[in-house]
Amino acid sequence: MKRKDIYVIYGADPKAMAMEILNKVNLAHMIGDKKKKIGLKPNLVVARPADDGATTHSEMTAGVIEYLQDKGYEDISIIEGSWVGDRTSSAFKVCGYEELKRKYGVSLIDTQKDSYKKYDCKGVDINICDSAMEVDYMINMPVLKGHCQTGITCALKNNKGVIPNQEKRKFHTMGLHKPIAHLNTVAKNDFILVDGICGDLNFEEGGNPVSMNRIIASIDPVLCDSYVCDLMGYSLDEVPYVKISEKLGVGCADTEEANIVEINEARGNCKLTVSGRKVKNLSKNVQEIDACSACYGSLIHALERLEESGDLRNLKEKISIGQGFKYKDGKIGIGNCTSEFDNYLPGCPPKAIDILNYLKKIIN
Repeated sequence: MKRKDIYVIYGADPKAMAMEILNKVNLAHMIGDKKKKIGLKPNLVVARPADDGATTHSEMTAGVIEYLQDKGYEDISIIEGSWVGDRTSSAFKVCGYEELKRKYGVSLIDTQKDSYKKYDCKGVDINICDSAMEVDYMINMPVLKGHCQTGITCALKNNKGVIPNQEKRKFHTMGLHKPIAHLNTVAKNDFILVDGICGDLNFEEGGNPVSMNRIIASIDPVLCDSYVCDLMGYSLDEVPYVKISEKLGVGCADTEEANIVEINEARGNCKLTVSGRKVKNLSKNVQEIDACSACYGSLIHALERLEESGDLRNLKEKISIGQGFKYKDGKIGIGNCTSEFDNYLPGCPPKAIDILNYLKKIIN
């Protein structure tokens, strides 16, 4: 797997999807020595089930563990620290990670209780937990989701879980973007596997999940997060820590240079679910027939951006989406299935940033 590669797999079975994408990229070849100490860093920010849109699916983590153990890796630890005010031990239990420990014999390490050392992160001193720095290979497993302060949270911000609580408090006094970027000059991001099954629309703690039914693999956390910005309809100017990280040499933010490898097609393999009051309100602007969640989720994110900018009130027609519109006429369509419409945006699935720009031209 090369630095510019981004692999994507669509579906609704996180365990099987994780194993397939890891086989496709040949993760074992990248890790090498079977004696290496491997860390898995999920996002367990709160003690809420993954279906609420806040936390990494334990099924996806199970897929990673089974893949690694099948390849002969035995020293595997799950390393995480929930946000200040929540106990990681509760998240381990509620999110299904205690069951993973029992079933697979992996270690659970709570960074809220871990020792730590101070590191010079390119000009910013940051305390990082010892457990995260002692692994030989770190697999960062964030959730593709929104955040009320930073817009998105994915690979780069997920590393806040490897710092002690006192450091997390300090990050907020520094404005989040700068310290997140500097942290990633030292924190380990050997491989990134993004849980894009149903991340929350705009809050880190869940409540308004958006089904996008995909898993994303990358080895560049900056490129990964830049790609996620596209998927959620954000410009890089709206998520400053991505560009700051690029300037610090953490990675490349230019998704135009990325090699996107889709392992399968999004059509027909993803169940569409609409939950959460915010998502339901946005979906009132949509006319959907047999849409897959990969496409529908991008539209919901784009509609949220339109609402934030005040442009959504200019929308006078419902937007059509889904396989039920193939070969039919209409006014405004999203995706290849609406190719016979007067106005439609191609893609299967299109990204939210492209939907956003398209809709702005149509309704303004």
